[in-house]
Order: sequence, then C-alpha cells, then structure tokens
Amino acid sequence: MAEQIIFSILAFVIVFFSIMTVITKRIIRSATYLLFVLLATAGFYLLIDYHFLAAVQVAVYAGGVMVLFIFSILLTHEPGKEVKTEKPKRIIIAFLAAFAGLAICGHIIFNNMTKAYEYLTHGEINMKTLGITMMGTDKFQYLLPFEAVSLLLLACIIGGIMIARKR
Repeated sequence: MAEQIIFSILAFVIVFFSIMTVITKRIIRSATYLLFVLLATAGFYLLIDYHFLAAVQVAVYAGGVMVLFIFSILLTHEPGKEVKTEKPKRIIIAFLAAFAGLAICGHIIFNNMTKAYEYLTHGEINMKTLGITMMGTDKFQYLLPFEAVSLLLLACIIGGIMIARKR
C-alpha cells in the first residue's frame, strides 16, 4: 500500500513538473522544473530497488546535465527575460507531435509490459552484467548509442561556446 502511495506521489510530481517545464515562460524556472522531474525519476528507481541507477540518475542527470543546461542557458540567454509565445499554428503542430509520441510510447509500453514485469521481479541487476550491456558491441548492447549521446553533448557544448563567443 505504501509503495502505491509513493508511486502515485512520484507520478504526480513528474507529470506536474513536466507540464510546468513546458509551459513556463522563464527559462531558468523551466530548467529547475526539469530538475524536479529528474529527481522524481530517481525516486522511481529507488522504488524498484535499482539503487545504482538512482545514484546515476542523481549524479549524472540531476547533477551534471542540469549544470550543463543551466551553464548553456546563462551563456546564451538573459536569465530573467521571458520567452516569446509561439504562433498558434506551431502550438497545434507541437501538440500533434507530442500526442503522436505519446501514442507510440503507449503502444510500446503496452506491448512490452510482460517483459518489463519479468525484469522487475528478478531484483537488482548485477553490476558486471549492467556494465557489459552498456559498453558491449554485440546485439542488444549499447556502446554505439552511448557514444552517439556523448557526441551530441559535445556538439551542444561547442555550440554554446560558439554562440557565447559571438556576443
């Protein structure tokens, strides 16, 4: 019963602050709301006894990536300045794209729910297995996406520096 209450609170926090992240007009507040979403996601990991992933979520995403976001915001924008409201046509297109993404994610979750339940009932994953899966090059291992994300973050850092240099 307590786990359901905690799950409901964390789900509410994630949904509420996700919406606030998108609809706020102040960019620093948006980054702060995103921080709350990332911390609540770490709470989900703790709820299913994935202590390592919760620590990684807090250290890497809530810590490192949020510092990078805020650093980029401060270099490229005036923090107190309000963001302009988009045209209604763009808002409708963004809503349709978000709805399509939600439908695709819902379809994937619905079709893979039994596999997820099997993984959750086995307990915490061995660190060696997790490391081999994250850094392996075989089928269903994630070295290539991991490196692609690192290149994307590097491109973001270089882009932020170039924009800041022009000012």
